[in-house]
Amino acid sequence: MLQEITLGQFFPGNSILHRLDPRTKIILLFVLMILIFVADGVEAYALLTFATAALIFVSEIPPLTVLKSLKPLSWIILFTLLIHFVSHDGKVLAKIFVFKITDEGVEQGILISLRLVLLIIFSSLLTFTTAPIKLTDAMEKILSPLAKFGVPSHELAMMMTIALRFIPTLLEETDKIIKAQKSRGADFETGNIFRRLKNFVPILVPLFLSSFRRADDLAMAMEARCYRGGEGRTHMKKLKFNRVDLFAGIFVILFSAIIIFLSYFWKVS
Repeated sequence: MLQEITLGQFFPGNSILHRLDPRTKIILLFVLMILIFVADGVEAYALLTFATAALIFVSEIPPLTVLKSLKPLSWIILFTLLIHFVSHDGKVLAKIFVFKITDEGVEQGILISLRLVLLIIFSSLLTFTTAPIKLTDAMEKILSPLAKFGVPSHELAMMMTIALRFIPTLLEETDKIIKAQKSRGADFETGNIFRRLKNFVPILVPLFLSSFRRADDLAMAMEARCYRGGEGRTHMKKLKFNRVDLFAGIFVILFSAIIIFLSYFWKVS
């Protein structure tokens, strides 16, 4: 099950999204995230959903692989959907015990859940199509103006990228530990919730030990390579904006204008 989680993984390729400058992808990701919350109405969200499907197609990443990124947060999406079903006033569509499902609740539940789905997919496409080292360089460049105020932009970018990079590694390590404990007769599926939590102790202890060992190995490797932070650091391959980044920026600006028009002016007209 853990092997199906794709969060933090990178899939090499030569698609348009792969060729975009990582700074462009990060900036446009934030623009699209803001646009998701700004959008209003069925037309706007239908266009956003179509654009998401188009990005998945352009990225040349299998759609099922992208959809797997929703699995870790599927229970949050489902809980959000259900809680909105019964927490809004409106025309009652059904009644289950003391809970009333209303038309307004269904509309808001679908809207908020769709927002979460789009946010996860957009974020996943960023990591799917951007190598970790490029992601680090892009974050460092974007945060570099904050260095004037004493913010260690390089160190922050490296910490975020290392954390993101080690998610698949820790998931793989957890899966191995679970299989090893099951082969020794451990049971993680029966009993009440307290017993199940107690049974997870043999997983958490070796996982923490393995994480600390990997962190220590990484620190030693960085010291052996004379790593001293971002000061005076050079890049063999410098990030450069190209024509594809310009076209992508123009497209997102036009797309944002259409979404805003559909959300706030289309209904009036």
